[in-house]
Amino acid sequence: MTTPFTTTTSGAPVASDAHSQSVGADGPVVLHDHYLVEKLAQFNRERVPERVVHAKGGGAFGTFTVTGDVSAYTRAAVFQPGTETQMLARFSTVAGEQGSPDTWRDPRGFALKFYTSEGNYDLVGNNTPVFFIRDGIKFPDFIHSQKRLPGSNLRDNDMQWDFWSLSPESAHQVTWLMGDRGLPRSWREMNGYGSHTYQWINSEGERFWVKYHFISEQGVHHLSGDEAAQLAGSDADHHIRDLYDHIEAGDHPRWTLSVQIMPYEDAKSYRFNPFDLTKVWPHADYPLVEVGTMELNRNPENYFAEIEQATFAPSNFVPGVAASPDKMLLARIFSYADAHRYRVGTNHAQLPVNAPKTEDEGHSYAKDGAMRYSFASSDTPVHAPNSRGGAHADPARAAESRGWEADGELTRSAATLHRDDDDFGQAGTLYRDVYDDAEKARFLDTITGHVGGVRSADIRERAIGYWTSVDADLGAKLRAALDEVAPLETGEPGTASTPVDA
Repeated sequence: MTTPFTTTTSGAPVASDAHSQSVGADGPVVLHDHYLVEKLAQFNRERVPERVVHAKGGGAFGTFTVTGDVSAYTRAAVFQPGTETQMLARFSTVAGEQGSPDTWRDPRGFALKFYTSEGNYDLVGNNTPVFFIRDGIKFPDFIHSQKRLPGSNLRDNDMQWDFWSLSPESAHQVTWLMGDRGLPRSWREMNGYGSHTYQWINSEGERFWVKYHFISEQGVHHLSGDEAAQLAGSDADHHIRDLYDHIEAGDHPRWTLSVQIMPYEDAKSYRFNPFDLTKVWPHADYPLVEVGTMELNRNPENYFAEIEQATFAPSNFVPGVAASPDKMLLARIFSYADAHRYRVGTNHAQLPVNAPKTEDEGHSYAKDGAMRYSFASSDTPVHAPNSRGGAHADPARAAESRGWEADGELTRSAATLHRDDDDFGQAGTLYRDVYDDAEKARFLDTITGHVGGVRSADIRERAIGYWTSVDADLGAKLRAALDEVAPLETGEPGTASTPVDA
């Protein structure tokens, strides 16, 4: 076997891997050593901007196999009986930077890309079925409150609780976050949720509302606060390592996908706003219907090329799946794809990890832009409409170009207060009826430590009121615990000194 020789990026042979050209043995390096310049210039540009949120993560490839029959609800090819689809999953933390420990208390991203026969379908969710806010206009403010102060560059409990206590719709998600599921033991041992409400359309044009639930076949397991803190110091990449090692050993993690299905008209009178991302649909009202199984069975060959440059966007729908009036979803449909154009490039969808794998190569009229790679033949029209045999829109294939957007009654109904809508009710139900006594005790310890890091008296009082609104007994216990373990000092409140783990 011939030993390969080093070349420049343009393919020319390189004289040395170790020595740059210089004037004499100890003279200055010459600028026309183009290989030295190429290596250093390329090195300076090895990174793309990290994601503003979900920066720290990892993932793997796998397959999704349909085991149920939901063809009565959606025409999407990926969900038809017996269909097997190649896919990519990426898991992540929300608030931490790329180098942060992946065991911090935080929601976990659960982003999926299905390489379907009708184009790529991206489902970008979390390991919780709800989120902190219901309107995308608050998203930058929410993330800023979870990041770092502009002066000290430190994360700050006062800032977090100032936002949360003034945004009561966050109560349901914060109750999830401060509970056991805020510290999953591994990505393999957590559930995933589409979180938003989506729309399914069947072959007859009938429409349904759906929520996605990926239930871990490994079970749902958690770390204690002490275990998570220990791992943050001893193995900041614990979750990345765990997923990689199990797949490498042939222990392939699996999740069962089930959906909740709501008839279209039910949304107009349902007791909760079904398009509110801070709410769930009780399973007693809309039980789970099995769809199929997701298995991750192949590690990436190159993390940067296949995970860091992977782009997931809620705007990537396929025929049979569409959006709902969920305001957060509608905001994300713009913001995610826009972030990818900035971070990876306007032609990010041409990268192999992001490119569709349909038999028909596709006929987009997108043109030019930095790093353009694929292109049609020179006689292919670049505009629509055209009379030169170019691609044309096919409403019958798309099928769902108009839906709830034209239903004024539905839109008005979704914007009004439904019978059981409030910001604290479902959070209280989660605490009282789902958490057992041991979980409740751990939950109280967690929120005591977190609110105990708040040094502003008015913000702390709002935080206590927040938990009192979730459950009156919980609020009383929190107040008593804070008075015992973290009493406020007299005088001017300072900034929080307690480390923030959420």
